[in-house]
Amino acid sequence: MSRTPEKTIQYPKTLLIGVQTPYNQHLDLDAYIAEFENLAKSNGVIAEKVIVVKLREINTATFFTKGKLEEIKQLCTDLKVEEVIISETLNAQQERNLDRALDCRIIDRTRLILEIFNRSALTAEGQLQVQVAYLQFLKSRLSGKGIHLSQQLGMIGTRGPGETAKERETQHIEEMILKLKRRITRTHQVRETQRKQRLRSDEPLICIIGYTNSGKSTILNTLTNSSVLAEDKLFATLDTTSRELFIDHKKIGIISDTVGFIQQLPHKLIEAFKATLSELQHADLLLLVTDIADKNWKQHIQTVLSILEELKVQDEEILYVFNKADKVADIDSLTTQISAYSPYVVVSAKTKVGLESLSQALATWVIKK
Repeated sequence: MSRTPEKTIQYPKTLLIGVQTPYNQHLDLDAYIAEFENLAKSNGVIAEKVIVVKLREINTATFFTKGKLEEIKQLCTDLKVEEVIISETLNAQQERNLDRALDCRIIDRTRLILEIFNRSALTAEGQLQVQVAYLQFLKSRLSGKGIHLSQQLGMIGTRGPGETAKERETQHIEEMILKLKRRITRTHQVRETQRKQRLRSDEPLICIIGYTNSGKSTILNTLTNSSVLAEDKLFATLDTTSRELFIDHKKIGIISDTVGFIQQLPHKLIEAFKATLSELQHADLLLLVTDIADKNWKQHIQTVLSILEELKVQDEEILYVFNKADKVADIDSLTTQISAYSPYVVVSAKTKVGLESLSQALATWVIKK
């Protein structure tokens, strides 16, 4: 009996364009491009080619200047590219004009991260928040002509939430957003009830925060003997996960993991997850986990602190946790720089070196509290 051969997934030929603009010149370009490539990789993208474009100015109509656009167009033709992913956020007009000029599907930074969020959201609440963010994104692309989107927000293109042949107008999108927000409100009411019960029990709440892929979920798993998804990719964990925390067989409180942050996280995505991140406003202690093996770890800390300020939780007590020490050849050489962030502990969640110091720091904090 013959067997039908398994179908091979055909991904579109993709060109990645990392862009240095007048607005991101303060960033480490190599690190920024590497992070962009990792974003694409986290979304299952296999790129035909990665190029870096430096722009002195932004063309309001096409984003790229005329000369750069011609070079990109020729490259798309030569490589028979079907999809172009750009490291920056485009407005609706720029996206439409690039689509026509390059004859390719255009994905900007916001859409790319939305696709990753769609893959990573596992809980009903996380999925609802992603759907609202994506509908709001699509609404900004309407341009008075309507758009195409799936009735159930199934998938974007070949990889995430997205477009079908059925046309929907602005009013319908707004109605869908309203319905989704009502459902989110109901889930928040449940969360608020749980939070009030915790406050009545006077259990401390510790929230793990940090740059994406810094090892937050691994820290949570190690401290609580849990099995929360922990992968070496950006935004592997999107949903908030809470566990009871025991040290020396004594319960000291509740510890929660949260979505990771990233440079230039599109503002509408921060807005979409403010309700979930509101848990941080009720935290008694924040564990700010940082990948000390990343050469841009200081920038990562600043990114997290900036977003905390936007969420109005910048005054919460912070314990800095410098993770992945096993990947640093001479960790002692960084002591002076690390000491600028206090209090702190240096650990390796993978090898468990330093975790005893972290547990002790938490136990001491509870006693002082």
